[in-house]
Amino acid sequence: MMPARFSLQHRQQDSHSSVDSFTNNLEKYRDLAKYFSRRLKASYKRFSNIPDFSVICGHDHVYFIESDGIYRMDRRQSDMMPEQVLNLGHVSQLNNGLDIDKEKKIHQWTVQRIRLSPKEKHLAATVKSDYREELRCVIVKLGKANSSALEDPNIILSLDKVFSFEWATDDVLFYTTLEALRCSRVFRLSLTSAETEITSVHEETRPEVFVEVALSRDQRMLSINCTSRTTSEVLLVNLTTSPFEPFLVQPRQLDLLYHVEHWRGRLIILASTGPGQEYQVVQAPLSKPSMDSWIPLFTPEPGTIIKDMDIVGNHCVLVAKTPADEFILTVFPLASPKEVHTVQLPSWACSIKPKRPDMAQQEHVFEFLISSPVHSPVSCCLYPEVGLLATDTEGELSPESQDNIITTRLEARSKDGTSVPITLFHTLPVGDLREVPLLVHVYGAYGQDLNMEFRPEMRLLLEQGWTLAYCHIRGGGERGLSWQRQAQVEGKKKGAVPVAALCNTHPHMMRAVTLQAPFLDVLGIMTDPSLPLTLEDREEWGDPVGNPQHKLSISSYCPLYNITPQPYPSILLTAYRDDSRIPLAGVLRYSQTLKSAINAYSTTKSKSEHEPASSVVLNIQCGANHLGPEDFQMMLEEEALKLAFLYTELRLDPPQPPRRRKR
Repeated sequence: MMPARFSLQHRQQDSHSSVDSFTNNLEKYRDLAKYFSRRLKASYKRFSNIPDFSVICGHDHVYFIESDGIYRMDRRQSDMMPEQVLNLGHVSQLNNGLDIDKEKKIHQWTVQRIRLSPKEKHLAATVKSDYREELRCVIVKLGKANSSALEDPNIILSLDKVFSFEWATDDVLFYTTLEALRCSRVFRLSLTSAETEITSVHEETRPEVFVEVALSRDQRMLSINCTSRTTSEVLLVNLTTSPFEPFLVQPRQLDLLYHVEHWRGRLIILASTGPGQEYQVVQAPLSKPSMDSWIPLFTPEPGTIIKDMDIVGNHCVLVAKTPADEFILTVFPLASPKEVHTVQLPSWACSIKPKRPDMAQQEHVFEFLISSPVHSPVSCCLYPEVGLLATDTEGELSPESQDNIITTRLEARSKDGTSVPITLFHTLPVGDLREVPLLVHVYGAYGQDLNMEFRPEMRLLLEQGWTLAYCHIRGGGERGLSWQRQAQVEGKKKGAVPVAALCNTHPHMMRAVTLQAPFLDVLGIMTDPSLPLTLEDREEWGDPVGNPQHKLSISSYCPLYNITPQPYPSILLTAYRDDSRIPLAGVLRYSQTLKSAINAYSTTKSKSEHEPASSVVLNIQCGANHLGPEDFQMMLEEEALKLAFLYTELRLDPPQPPRRRKR
């Protein structure tokens, strides 16, 4: 085994520790990182025309995002110049109690999400800065453009700390706010009166519950989803009646997770009421939504896992995974649920990204993208009424034309005998893979699947002869809810902080490791309830304060507390100074403790026994970018440093750019 890569979500903490002494060993990678930055930029340019869902179609206009804001074009007059409806340069000038000059100097805004009101009277958009965790929601009145250099007259309101939001009418917006990394409150914004009115709609008191709002596909129901790691509770707001008062579907109960859609006065519910507490599809009348009225509509075959559900016209469309870990679509008419039809997808498809239906889109079409880390996205349209799947496979970058890429799905046996699926991407036969570098990706927490969307940097490595492996260990969601439950609390050893823990137990298996925003001080964080997410995450990691067995379990795998003098692989740690999810202080302590252990081990060896010294490298970035920077150039530099680190520590020659053909 060679390098492994690891990233962990849902942890951060503010720290003002000095990091200069930790980051002075980055210099030896700088020149090679500059080279890889150029190669990555060329790779991203090569795949710049791949399909995405950034364009939004309204009734009258098409909206799209550029680096400086949001633009639209009249669908009836395509020859007209685009009109800018939101200038990001004006966002920092919306004071909101902040220092305007400071904002103008520091914040580079990027658009995260756009929502159009039903008749295109208003547009709401959230924007994010690399240097803040929270999102800012900007409300724009759509009409004739009349921008000025100092302010945008179309902006009528700005709301800070907004996480999710949906329009109920052209003048009513529901939204949630993010406070200390927790969404617990829902508000209703009304623009109908002379003054804007904000009303509290719902407040969640349990610290482990996260609240979001979402709109049903038919835009008749707004759901308030209150979800923890182990329970769900959904309130609905009927947007076809007034007043907009929420009503409860089913009270929460342990290990019951459910998600609600609406169809012709009925609720179509994806609920964990199937065999083994896995998901199945049930229905209930709108007038009697509780669990007592749930009637099963569809239960998947044993081993097949439902990953997502959508209602398309009169059909239910399910994204599912087979026992062979391949994606399929399961389709059935809601009026005749026994008439099930399965749509096969290409075997290389590892990611399915459904498109949120636009206002002007036909409701009978299910649009989605399929991709893998090394296969560029392909746009697909499913027409359930006629059973047709249309795929855009034109162009030389189509995965169907990339037949030199081999996708192999295999299983590895864990210590307790459980088979763990692995997805392998390679260009050589399996028997020859021992001779090439291997990059392993692994996660294993919160029921999150590994991110297997297309990444040009992974394609670049594959083309340079690497093999890429994605390990779908327990704690993730690849094999259903039970797969996640097996690695919670006292079962965490099966999936918690897998790479950092492996460095302590089996360091000889890896030569180089990159850790991005890693959760390294599990015990220290979970014993401090004052930190963000500690209380919320006890369902996932356990309670070491109130339960001695939980403390013993965490102590057995916590990376920071299990470092011992031994030869470690070289490690690159990427952390963010203002990341409030991952404590920077814990990353610094880990780095220092690891260096001390490596030095202690080296002093016990004679000169003849000395192995090449391991490198412990800290890349501390400014900002609160837990999932990576929003800025394209910053992202390139971060990825380039990782590649430079891997090539240097593995003593590999850097890849040569492709030769230009002579004319």
